Amino acid sequence: MQRRAVTAVLAAAALLLTAGCSSDDGGSPGGDGSAPSSRTSGQASPPERSGEQTPPAKGSVKVLRTVATGLKTPWGLAALPDGDLLVSSRDEATITRVDGKTGKKTELGEVPGVSPAGEGGLLGIALSPEYASDHMIYAYFTSASDNRIVRMIYDEKKPSGEQLGAPDTVLRGIPKGVIHNGGRIAFGPDKMLFAGTGESGDTGLSQDKESLGGKILRITPEGEPAPGNPFPDSPVYSYGHRNVQGLAWDAKQRLFASEFGQNTWDELNAIKPGDNYGWPEAEGRSDEGGFHNPLEQWSTGEASPSGIAYAEGSIWMAGLRGQRLWRIPLKGTEASAEPQAFFEGEYGRLRTVLPAGENRLWLVSSNTDGHVEPKDGDDRILELEVS
Repeated sequence: MQRRAVTAVLAAAALLLTAGCSSDDGGSPGGDGSAPSSRTSGQASPPERSGEQTPPAKGSVKVLRTVATGLKTPWGLAALPDGDLLVSSRDEATITRVDGKTGKKTELGEVPGVSPAGEGGLLGIALSPEYASDHMIYAYFTSASDNRIVRMIYDEKKPSGEQLGAPDTVLRGIPKGVIHNGGRIAFGPDKMLFAGTGESGDTGLSQDKESLGGKILRITPEGEPAPGNPFPDSPVYSYGHRNVQGLAWDAKQRLFASEFGQNTWDELNAIKPGDNYGWPEAEGRSDEGGFHNPLEQWSTGEASPSGIAYAEGSIWMAGLRGQRLWRIPLKGTEASAEPQAFFEGEYGRLRTVLPAGENRLWLVSSNTDGHVEPKDGDDRILELEVS
């Protein structure tokens, strides 16, 4: 199998001095990360005129149950066909299976080669589109030299702790740093693997189409540039991003992505292949030509967005520093009404949200990641009913 390699040599200390953001909270070092003004809607790409049904302006969320507690630095989440869940631990570099009914936790094993530090470690996970036959788990992680994507066979017949096969690297050379490692991966409706990356604090990488940093990537399951990508022989799907944290598709197979801003605006973007999303020249909406404006934007204190999911006509976005779950009702690639917040401060920092079928979502908290004082059993998975 051919491997793509992109050499990225980054000095973490220098990056921290120039990054303008020392944590996944989106604020500047030593500051409170607050914006000078409140959330303001952004103008996205031209509105869709497809006669799609628009969801109600106001929605609702109901917590059906707490599925599991006592998780340690949970980051990625994947749903198995039988209803159980796989969750990755950023700092422990382990993948754990959670029984979808009882919440019982069984460790599959530790992913070798992970080098946790700062915002890096074992991040997003995803199941192969052919999981029923190949039993492959894909993982995005920070190594000693880069961020990379690997795949491993999951053999549940083996003893607990020994169920993961040796990692097979499908893509390497994504720039790493103490901050802005990206990390969200998901297979799209086309069965291609999408990955959100960060610029690792080196802002120039976002506009460099030869770099894998500050991008959304689209590759085959084997790690090659996917057919139909906008740039010849390149995995780059869109660029000009700061630190992409969430990926989701709507019912029309349109891609949306969340990302951290610096000191002023966090973003939810409607993704168009080949488009430039502006960083570092633009943060949030910009009147400058050539940049794709965000679908919505928030002050960093209200969001610091992480995972997103699509359900019931809306994007649902987890907030870390904002400590809330946002509902953004859609009309095509525009918001059809003002975003609505739920759970403000109730469950602390929120990391990942994943569709659970029909009108349900899985929601994962993130209170053991070093940004707040954790409590016993403070990180959990919730099952939600949404409208």
